[in-house]
Amino acid sequence: MTTSVEQADIAIVGGGMVGASLALLLAQALPQWRILLVEARSLAEETGSVAPADARSSAIAYGSVEILEHLGIWRAIAPQATPILQVHVSDRGHLAGSLIDAASEQVPALGYVVANAHLGQQLAQALSNRPNLRVVSPARVLGCQPKAGGFDLQLESPSGQQTLSARLTVIADGGDSPLRRQLGIAVRVSDYGQSAIIANVEFAEPHAGVAYERFTAQGPVALLPLGGSAAARRSALIWTLPPARAQQLVEAPEAEFLTELQQVFGFRLGRFTRVGQRQAFPLRLTLAEEQVRAGLVLVGNAAHFLHPVAGQGFNLALRDCAALTQILCEAAANGQSPGDLKLLNNYLESQTLDQQLTTGFSDRLVRLFSSSSLPLIALRHLGLISLALVPPLKKMLTRQTLGQAGRAYVAASQSRPAGRGNSL
Repeated sequence: MTTSVEQADIAIVGGGMVGASLALLLAQALPQWRILLVEARSLAEETGSVAPADARSSAIAYGSVEILEHLGIWRAIAPQATPILQVHVSDRGHLAGSLIDAASEQVPALGYVVANAHLGQQLAQALSNRPNLRVVSPARVLGCQPKAGGFDLQLESPSGQQTLSARLTVIADGGDSPLRRQLGIAVRVSDYGQSAIIANVEFAEPHAGVAYERFTAQGPVALLPLGGSAAARRSALIWTLPPARAQQLVEAPEAEFLTELQQVFGFRLGRFTRVGQRQAFPLRLTLAEEQVRAGLVLVGNAAHFLHPVAGQGFNLALRDCAALTQILCEAAANGQSPGDLKLLNNYLESQTLDQQLTTGFSDRLVRLFSSSSLPLIALRHLGLISLALVPPLKKMLTRQTLGQAGRAYVAASQSRPAGRGNSL
């Protein structure tokens, strides 16, 4: 039975990295609005105590770091973040390759690799420091009903049931979003017919801050540097394979797994010596047919769930969150409701090109470099040569890697007139 009704300007369903980041952006930029974040897990118990050898990690692009710096939380994240000083792209069996270098781009790092547990811990701690932001967790959304001026959400928590009435509801509950499905929002799914093995590996030589993207006939292999310094000998592995083979390797003895990985990757890092906990996940591109309705927005994996090998998913989501925050700041300044459909369509229009470029880049990269077709092998080999020899093509890849929309967001937030919802 519903025991209470609570009012909010904006309700965010899903307190993962994307939902928590958006909550912080909105709470800082719009102190006059009440923000509620609803999460099924208990964020009060977010400890980040996952064993270092087994923690999943994310690549945080340089542009995304600028956003986190502006929120004031990067300083707490940085001590355990590993700088990506170079990205090396290669195709197994061919000599051609391409190198993207932070020094050449005049940035301290192309990005950073952070354990999800550590990033989640810092985000969870920051949520408690915003007076206009309340976290409701653990709590489950039982239903979501549109009404004039917003949505009503029925919540269930250990303290009972309640109704949450919000002018704008943001769905950030993941790639298999229950709320998206409940609202009848269709998705387009492209199954890659592959699975990704996620694990952390150790090796004999220092990684020197280099991230590797290596393409093979069965699928791409990515290694992202871990350990906090260029002298560390540990990386996060994303290894894409046909599902049956991926499951075999997840269950294989450690020695067999490392031998197979060595044959695929080579000896750029010396001999692989250890692998942590292994997990395999099916891979597909999932795009929501609708990202906005009156009083409703989808963000993060609920809106677009990408192949992980290009490392673009969280960075695109963070840029979406920054763009949405900017649009809502303009709405507050003009006295508009945050759920106004025209306003939300303006947000989507502002991000359409970024979303199309990023999802298209990720999709084409995977499809081209996962093929064993001889014409496509020749094409990707030519593509690597082009990246090495044609500066505009290499620059395009570099800009995608850097995720430089964060710089535009910070500049825009600093240029807003005082007293207009511009605490960013």
